[in-house]
Amino acid sequence: MQEQYRTLAREGVHETEINRSRFICALAPVATEQEAQDFVARVRKEHPTATHNCFAYVIGADAAVQKASDDGEPGGTAGVPMLQMLMRREVRYVAAVVTRYYGGVKLGAGGLIRAYGGVVGEALDVLGTVTRQRFRLATVTVDHQRAGRLENELRATGRAVRDVRYGEAVTLEIGLPDADVAGFRAWLADATAGTARLELGGEAYGDA
Repeated sequence: MQEQYRTLAREGVHETEINRSRFICALAPVATEQEAQDFVARVRKEHPTATHNCFAYVIGADAAVQKASDDGEPGGTAGVPMLQMLMRREVRYVAAVVTRYYGGVKLGAGGLIRAYGGVVGEALDVLGTVTRQRFRLATVTVDHQRAGRLENELRATGRAVRDVRYGEAVTLEIGLPDADVAGFRAWLADATAGTARLELGGEAYGDA
């Protein structure tokens, strides 16, 4: 499993004009292949009169799922350069749709490859990326008396407190890099005089 991956900071659109053709790149962070396909369908619906709606997406921290479509452009001149740009920039869990309105001037294969790949690169620059770090989900259970101070100390030391639940005791859900688990266990015992309980859960990704 990858220690971290980079993805898109936010959904957005970037447009450029090349030889009178409009190239509109829509990018979105997507968690699953179904979300990617839904995004492609949504953009197509927004541009029903476009000459082409080409797409590419990469799903999985290890880029396990990669799909691209030229949508009627000459084979390998649209979807593939879009996908290559996503891979070159090492972004994951992202879908790109480039909508083209033809302006009457043929670009040729090389021109198309540069245009489709280029507009995706420009859109990534405009929208920005974020890095997600792999971590272990952990649950800390502590008495009410110590909970407030412990939560403050966790946040002060940069721990990702994901959730706090109040019941008979207080349960704090946090994210820990695997390498920190042993050190955190010792710190927690020290901070709570050995009264807190730590349970380790599954793995997830969060902001690095």
